Amino acid sequence: MSISESRLELLKIILKDEAIITEEEEILHKLLDESISRNTVTEHESKLTFGQKAADKLAKFAGSWVFIILFFMTLIFWVLINTIFLAQPYDVYPFILLNLILSCLAAIQAPVIMMSQNRQEEKDRSRAKNDYKVNLKAEIIVEDIHHKLDDIIENQNEIIHRLNILEEKEN
Repeated sequence: MSISESRLELLKIILKDEAIITEEEEILHKLLDESISRNTVTEHESKLTFGQKAADKLAKFAGSWVFIILFFMTLIFWVLINTIFLAQPYDVYPFILLNLILSCLAAIQAPVIMMSQNRQEEKDRSRAKNDYKVNLKAEIIVEDIHHKLDDIIENQNEIIHRLNILEEKEN
């Protein structure tokens, strides 16, 4: 018998040992009793500061159709006021004041949106980590159920074999 075969036999003997099987069952029951899944969204949102919540709301608003429509309406209103309705326009063509305001808006809005995206990425990472733990637990439980079913089928086959032997002896 080679070394790998003797190791395999030793593993089979160890796995058949009732004390080890009992320990495995206890570990599995502890795993089943403990809830691994958690609501990562509420955990993450409960830790947000006022500034982070404001940044998320601004990012949500800035990425909406309402913002785009209001933005274009404001631009059109600005241009119409300064070209048609005012005799003395405060921002004449090429609308330098409007360009300054738009540049400032972009300079403020971009970092705030990036902060919100970074938090979203952090939330996604946390969710992925939680999903991994839940999947790992499910995999362990399914593997255990598979082994138990194999043992049941093996025992059932052994019982059928013994019954066949008994039937042959009776005949």
